[in-house]
Amino acid sequence: MNRFFSRLISSTVLLGSVSLAAAAAHAGEVTLYADDNFAGRSVTLRGATPDLVQFGFNDRTSSVIVRSGTWELCQHAGFQGHCITLQRGEYRQLQGFNDQVSSVREVGGRDDRYDRDDHRDDRRYDRDDRGDRDDHRGDRGDRGGYGRPEPIVLFARAGFDGRRVELQGNVRTLDDLDFNDKAGSVIVNEGSWELCEHADFRGKCIVLNPGRYEFLNDMNNRISSVRRVR
Repeated sequence: MNRFFSRLISSTVLLGSVSLAAAAAHAGEVTLYADDNFAGRSVTLRGATPDLVQFGFNDRTSSVIVRSGTWELCQHAGFQGHCITLQRGEYRQLQGFNDQVSSVREVGGRDDRYDRDDHRDDRRYDRDDRGDRDDHRGDRGDRGGYGRPEPIVLFARAGFDGRRVELQGNVRTLDDLDFNDKAGSVIVNEGSWELCEHADFRGKCIVLNPGRYEFLNDMNNRISSVRRVR
């Protein structure tokens, strides 16, 4: 009987070790560097870090290597403010976001993270009625139907000027709205949205939380796809 329990305990410990090893193998990893081109002081992270002050690295990130996973880098502590999303790769410079990162977290694979939103693609505006929608909505300011604001509004120029496109759901390509590579400013009224430089949410992406974004810095006139992430 004692031998049986000894074997049982040994097996349990072994399985636990295997599970921990598997979890570690799948955990993401990102390294932040204080200078461009992966130079200067660095810090490697494998989990959510709501405040880089604890590493003495607040507002010091100038380049990044994402070794595994998909990571969100945010301007303020607690994953607030302007955020960008980086997939596996090397980022020698953070144009428009240099020395502004205060919190970092892994957000998981894109497919896992956004499957629940895929059905929203069917709610994007059709090309044929785009003009009527834009013309009528312009009279209501930033308000959507029935007095509710549309979740996100894209503007063709900085300062919320020029032609506008109001979205309720995901858009895999802004070509469908004749708005590819035209966004110069954004208002997010509800939720968090990912704006990507290529169709199908590929290439460099930024995540915008509720707020008014008068300029898009290095992503100006580069947005090709948009989807809600939270």
